[in-house]
Amino acid sequence: QLQASGGGLVQAGGSLRLSCTASGSILSIDDMGWYRRAPGKERELVASITSRGRTKYTDSVKGRFTISRDNTKRTVYLQMNSLNADDIAVYLCNADVRDAYSEYPVNIWGQGTLVTVSS
Repeated sequence: QLQASGGGLVQAGGSLRLSCTASGSILSIDDMGWYRRAPGKERELVASITSRGRTKYTDSVKGRFTISRDNTKRTVYLQMNSLNADDIAVYLCNADVRDAYSEYPVNIWGQGTLVTVSS
């Protein structure tokens, strides 16, 4: 399972760091990512990172957000700077994990953490 944390209320221009840790009978983790679901909008991929550290970002967060991971801790991070009202959303972490029971990677989701930005 994935456990996300780090959301909260921040003023416009401020920063937050989200964390998401995988637990359970996991042998390895392939891609990890952060999605968000804003009010009245569809879920979108914010950033992703491969097991080797290759990253991708949606255009609206490039230069402001940084995704990283610590494979020894099975954790993915999302450093969010210069936050604005457009970043208000529930942020969900996602990962493709390999365990001892499945031949192929299994895609799993965290529970989501709310980010609110005040003006």
